[in-house]
Amino acid sequence: MATSTKPYLVRALYEWMLDNNLTPFVALDTNVPGVKVPVQYIKDGQIVLNISPTATQDLSLNNQNLSFCASFSGLSCNIEAPMRALTMIYAKETGQGMAFDISIEEEDEGDNGGGTLGAHKSNTETKPLAAKGKAKKPTLKVVK
Repeated sequence: MATSTKPYLVRALYEWMLDNNLTPFVALDTNVPGVKVPVQYIKDGQIVLNISPTATQDLSLNNQNLSFCASFSGLSCNIEAPMRALTMIYAKETGQGMAFDISIEEEDEGDNGGGTLGAHKSNTETKPLAAKGKAKKPTLKVVK
């Protein structure tokens, strides 16, 4: 089975955001097994994280996982999540980015990130995220 396109698209968008001096944020579905994040920051089954180089240490975006170390209220925390838990990557300043569905193939494949992007609807619906301090909300469109 071919590998998922999701990690490649995430890495490409991350690099594009850095090249354009934008701040990359990701949203994770915290109901996916293997997600390790500070529980006090989870809202409605998801967490939004700044993954810019200034906010993280040892960021890894490989085909299976997203992991890094970050500070939350002054305390260092290791963040880990299977790539299939990532539901969105977007630029804080513009809202430009991409949303992803969690496909059945990804769930069946475990942590190896297999499956087809957007092949099936997720059981959880991703809500639009408001940018702090801005009147304009980011908008994302799922491309199938």
